Amino acid sequence: MKKAAKFLGYAALLAGIIYIVYSVFMSAVIEDPKPETSHIITKRIKNISEGTSFDIVFTDLQGDHYYINRGLERGLNLDSLNAKVLNKTVTLHLAKVFGGLATSEHISQLSVNDAIIFTEFK
Repeated sequence: MKKAAKFLGYAALLAGIIYIVYSVFMSAVIEDPKPETSHIITKRIKNISEGTSFDIVFTDLQGDHYYINRGLERGLNLDSLNAKVLNKTVTLHLAKVFGGLATSEHISQLSVNDAIIFTEFK
């Protein structure tokens, strides 16, 4: 009887750990970003490049990187972005993750002055 109780205790502990790990990973997934839950910053962009998985990566003057997830697949063009964004100050709406506790480098909206260049907002 003691072995069965011990086994059930370990099984419950393992299930709890799996649930916690799953919850942490799922809270980092960015789904349906909204303006009111974004972190808004302004940055001057010094470089635009293609990243992995068709991402578009923007580098600011301090060397920080921000990206548009699968931007090339979404119809954005590096030459056009270079003309519109390079060496300009942009406003970035960055998605929050982990229940709003952390800000990601994922760009939900990119604008120059009041012109929206890219948005995920509906």
